[in-house]
Amino acid sequence: MNLLFIGDVVGSGGSEILARRLYDIKKEYDIDITVVNGENSAQGNGVTAQSYRELINLGADVVTTGNHCFRRQESVDLYESEERLLRPANYPDGVIGRGVAYIDMGAYKVAVINLIGTLYLEAVENPFSYVDKLLEQIDTPNIFVDFHAEATSEKKAMGYYLEGRATAVLGTHTHVQTSDEAILGGHTAYITDVGMTGAERSVLGVDKDVVINKFLYHMPVKFSESLEAPFINAVVVEFDEKSGKATNITRIIKR
Repeated sequence: MNLLFIGDVVGSGGSEILARRLYDIKKEYDIDITVVNGENSAQGNGVTAQSYRELINLGADVVTTGNHCFRRQESVDLYESEERLLRPANYPDGVIGRGVAYIDMGAYKVAVINLIGTLYLEAVENPFSYVDKLLEQIDTPNIFVDFHAEATSEKKAMGYYLEGRATAVLGTHTHVQTSDEAILGGHTAYITDVGMTGAERSVLGVDKDVVINKFLYHMPVKFSESLEAPFINAVVVEFDEKSGKATNITRIIKR
């Protein structure tokens, strides 16, 4: 089976190129399941009902998020009502929403776990000890983890920590696709960062001139989305649905 994981979708530009290219990508790679990180899909970060439903309508089976999951007050209730919209599972107990989603494919089932790192990000539950608790509750070998983290060291450590226990550990958040895709231990597909879906001529999706001025003058600026040269960053993970073992991971850049 083939699972397509699409890196952080940034604003309207990211959604628009998905609308143009996603169908062809799914056909080219014979995709069975599509997971999209949508935490920046709304204008100005976060996710709204409109941006979430647009991703679902475009073909996402699950939408994951990260540190911007609760950026929009208007979207908080979505996490309670929409089973396919995830926030990081290792947020404190009692936080609205869920961090695990199941995709029922009839003969088999796939679990998607959303985790967030703690280095340079939120002071939340330890993702390493928390994922152990989650794995005890999951009754399928097909387990895909979106690890939304800042530090490459934390992401690499999580990949090795879940080696042989998860089908894939896919890093998000830093918006720059890395070239270290691998199958760890002959079982777990891994990449430090899938990248982003949005403007290639930008600084992590933001208008490049705005960010350059920020670095030049150290004065407050208002970030605005870039719409120059949109592209899609993603990976395809091929896996055996009976054993949960990944057999191949392919990086994708589509313009």
